Amino acid sequence: MALAYLADEVTIEETVKKSRFITRLFPVKDSAAAKDLIAAVRRRDHAARHHAHAMVIGSDAAVQRSSDDGEPAGTAGAPMLEVLRREQVSDVLAVSTRYFGGVLLGRGGLSRAYAGGVAAALAVAELRRDEPRLRLELSLPAGQGGRAEHLLRNFAAANPGVGIVQIAYGDPTSIALSLPPELRGDLEALVAANALGTMAG
Repeated sequence: MALAYLADEVTIEETVKKSRFITRLFPVKDSAAAKDLIAAVRRRDHAARHHAHAMVIGSDAAVQRSSDDGEPAGTAGAPMLEVLRREQVSDVLAVSTRYFGGVLLGRGGLSRAYAGGVAAALAVAELRRDEPRLRLELSLPAGQGGRAEHLLRNFAAANPGVGIVQIAYGDPTSIALSLPPELRGDLEALVAANALGTMAG
């Protein structure tokens, strides 16, 4: 599955055994931006006891960090990060602010509350996925260009995600297409059935 990216900031609030949890998700592009956002949350909710956070950044999700911010080790930031990993979200910062309500939650309760906040926020977030795409190029004699273009435009209209990137008329004529990998077989079948030339990519 392709990585998902947050379209906009999300905030949810939950109460768990009198403790108030405010979970915020932010789209971020680098660690410096994440640091600034964490500082902003601390200023906004300065009376809160904890501001645990987790982040995943990069087109390959290479940057992964978390902090329990004073909660028992492994009960806040790590569970939050695990949810982001499981949902395959990147370029995202999750900050969970906790106002202690006087009732101890225990290690398991804390982990469930922090992870649950991130999961609930992701459930209402607008996510977009960068699906993997192929770029293929069809090469064919000049006289077949118009017919090939007509057939390929019909194929693109019938299959979401297929696009004609470029057409260069000449001898030979070349038509470049972008499409989801799972549609490659259908395109190859169309090309073969109509003797449209050779395809590479």
